[in-house]
Amino acid sequence: MKALDELTFDNRFARLGDAFSTHVLPEPLDEPRLVVASNAAMALLDLDPAVAETPVFAELFSGHKLWAEAQPRAMVYSGHQFGSYNPQLGDGRGLLLGEVYNEAFEHWDLHLKGAGQTPYSRMGDGRAVLRSSIREFLASEALHALGIPSSRALCVIGSSTPVWREKQERGAMVLRLAHSHIRFGHFEYFYYTKKPEQQKELAEHVLSLHFPECMEQPEPYLAMFREIVERNAELIAKWQTYGFCHGVMNTDNMSILGITFDFGPFAFLDDFDAHFICNHSDHEGRYSFSNQVPIGQWNLSALAQALTPFISVEALKEALGLYLPLYQANYLDLMRRRLGLTTAEDDDQKLVERLLQLMQNSAVDYTLFFRRLGDESAALAVARLRDDFVDIAGFDAWAEQYTARVARDSDDNEEQRCERMHAVNPLYILRNYLAQNAITAAESGDYSEVRRLHEVLTRPFEEQPGMEQYAQRPPDWGKHLEISCSS
Repeated sequence: MKALDELTFDNRFARLGDAFSTHVLPEPLDEPRLVVASNAAMALLDLDPAVAETPVFAELFSGHKLWAEAQPRAMVYSGHQFGSYNPQLGDGRGLLLGEVYNEAFEHWDLHLKGAGQTPYSRMGDGRAVLRSSIREFLASEALHALGIPSSRALCVIGSSTPVWREKQERGAMVLRLAHSHIRFGHFEYFYYTKKPEQQKELAEHVLSLHFPECMEQPEPYLAMFREIVERNAELIAKWQTYGFCHGVMNTDNMSILGITFDFGPFAFLDDFDAHFICNHSDHEGRYSFSNQVPIGQWNLSALAQALTPFISVEALKEALGLYLPLYQANYLDLMRRRLGLTTAEDDDQKLVERLLQLMQNSAVDYTLFFRRLGDESAALAVARLRDDFVDIAGFDAWAEQYTARVARDSDDNEEQRCERMHAVNPLYILRNYLAQNAITAAESGDYSEVRRLHEVLTRPFEEQPGMEQYAQRPPDWGKHLEISCSS
């Protein structure tokens, strides 16, 4: 394991130069203190977890100190926000401190969010507040534990620095990790500003560092775009399977690697609601839960437009045509697993759709239903769950189809089926009210609940003795929390 001063930097993006990013030093926070750290994320950098408790750790990730080899840069990009093109966005409150490679020669961006003003802050203060930093930290690590591709979060550093949003809050910084922070909006920026040389340089950078296998194909750029389409289809299938709502699927928030990042007003479903809107600023419901699938395709189309200098329109359309079939195949495969099925039948899609409609009409808890369905034999489980449904006759008809389907599925016993289902159906998810309880305690200086909740969420599929309160349905107030983009 390494100490903090033993990290090895290789700042590949910074070497692209000033056309792609601007050198900016982080603005230090007052009285920095560790709120929470992820041992699993620290392991990605080969860091000894004990270093999180040292004073230099909080100083490094609050802007007070900097490695000599670090080259903090604010990245420039543009993007479509709620469907409208914004010509220049960029890192308004974040800095790419540098790229570190570990002993396995994996490169990781160190990206510090809440680091102060940059040339792209657009009249903002460049700060992040404690509540949004905690939410991003918890979401990053929770999604990873669920098997959903995501940026990672190393730590949250709190402070006494006042920050004004709707009210005065305290500033914080979250250090996040990803193999790249390049977005769809990077390509859009150079396309719409008509800078073909820089766009070509960016494309070569992404191709060679992040999609090297595509360089062996007859049309490398097309192969890369096809891979991006496939990754995003798989990602959004996992979002929909586990009830995750991103909230702000602007193209500047879409990773070129097909991972979840730039967490804002996200939420996991409590009661199943296909029309759920987690961002109270999304008045038209553009980024509602059910709209995430078509918006994913819309965003890929925006990226395709930016890639027309390199790839023919016909080839781009053909690659885009892969998105929906890939999404549907991935989603149905994942939902079969959640239902405990190991084989495929033609009517499985209808079985899933009918169940979700019944859940919608009865406001059934999305996570707990699937977990309880795997607690015992199919017949006993549906008998126990039927009281959660208003349309008892409708559920009984579905239950009869489901138990017959399970009986046809495989020769393994009920115990094996339950084990399979518990391995893919979480008991613990990051519900908004759990995050709010942790934030409220942290804002009063008590970080124990943030740390406890983080620890629970790192093992979402395992029943953890003494943690039953984290697996309960939310109270009524917890279902109606309004989450905005302000952070």
